[in-house]
Amino acid sequence: MENSKKLRSWLDAFHLSHPLVIAGPCSAETEEQVLKIAHQLKDTDATVLRAGIWKPRTRPGNFEGVGALGLKWLQKAKQETGMLITTEVANAHHVDLALQHDVDILWVGARTTVSPFMVQEIADALKGTDKTVLVKNPVNPDLALWIGAVERFYEADIHNLGVIHRGFSTYEKTRYRNNPEWQIPIDLQNRFPDLPLILDPSHIAGRRDIIFDLCQTALDLNYDGLMIETHYDPDNAWSDAKQQITPQRLEQMTVDLRIRKEVGDAVEFKNRLNTLRTQIDVIDNQIVDMMGKRMKIADAIGLLKKENNVAILQVKRWNEVLGRMILEGEQNGLSEEFILRMYKAIHQESISHQEKVYKS
Repeated sequence: MENSKKLRSWLDAFHLSHPLVIAGPCSAETEEQVLKIAHQLKDTDATVLRAGIWKPRTRPGNFEGVGALGLKWLQKAKQETGMLITTEVANAHHVDLALQHDVDILWVGARTTVSPFMVQEIADALKGTDKTVLVKNPVNPDLALWIGAVERFYEADIHNLGVIHRGFSTYEKTRYRNNPEWQIPIDLQNRFPDLPLILDPSHIAGRRDIIFDLCQTALDLNYDGLMIETHYDPDNAWSDAKQQITPQRLEQMTVDLRIRKEVGDAVEFKNRLNTLRTQIDVIDNQIVDMMGKRMKIADAIGLLKKENNVAILQVKRWNEVLGRMILEGEQNGLSEEFILRMYKAIHQESISHQEKVYKS
């Protein structure tokens, strides 16, 4: 993965005392809007202006972007502010137009990453260029698909390459628009430590009030940058209004975020330890969330047993679960004693839940 080191050098070339910040509206709406946001961002920590030109909407009829006209607005913003510019591309035609308008960074969206055909088309169109490409995670939590998209760009000899974590779709209702599923980018980061990793908290959050917390978690996990949707009038944005923040809020947020800047062996040890502990915190939150979901299912089972006059404790079923989990634990390096203690506690909590259902 030698190519990824070249992108890290590209990031280092900014001599930033903070992670890379990419900011701008979800969609380019008008020339005035793009230029106004760019000028408000130029004195913040943002060094790259983002704006969607082509918007792949889930259903037809929604605003699908202004198209190639918006590239001229981005170009003008670049000339006036000195910021780099970036937009999403979904096919070879988009790539050609972006190259013609000197777009510095091209990103591949989540809906595109799911299609090896589309990714290959974009990689072929970029072959031989020195453009920076950022690959968003696929819509679904599929690490192999994400890695496959990255590998297609490597094989096309794209030297400047990074990835964007924007969360994963789920049918379940959660506090997020797209579940972060932090373990997936962590696994990617552990596998390719030199591949720059950027967080898109806007699409994970779906609402602006939790963007800061997501950014802090990402920085604690050693992410290299942030891509944050910003608009001078978020509530009246033409797309994704609820998840955009103002440039002023972005400026304050980057001040408030805790960023580890020191270097040295002792500090490096502490930073690494903090990163690993944050990974544990992420997993602990997932464990508690899954336990809550498990108990909701236990409640439903309790109601079904009550309606059919069936005893709460089913010894045969309990022994089957315990035996299966002991084997699963063994395959994951967990002792039988630990599995027994943990599942006895889980089983007791399930019984307590079902007893409450019976008494209600």
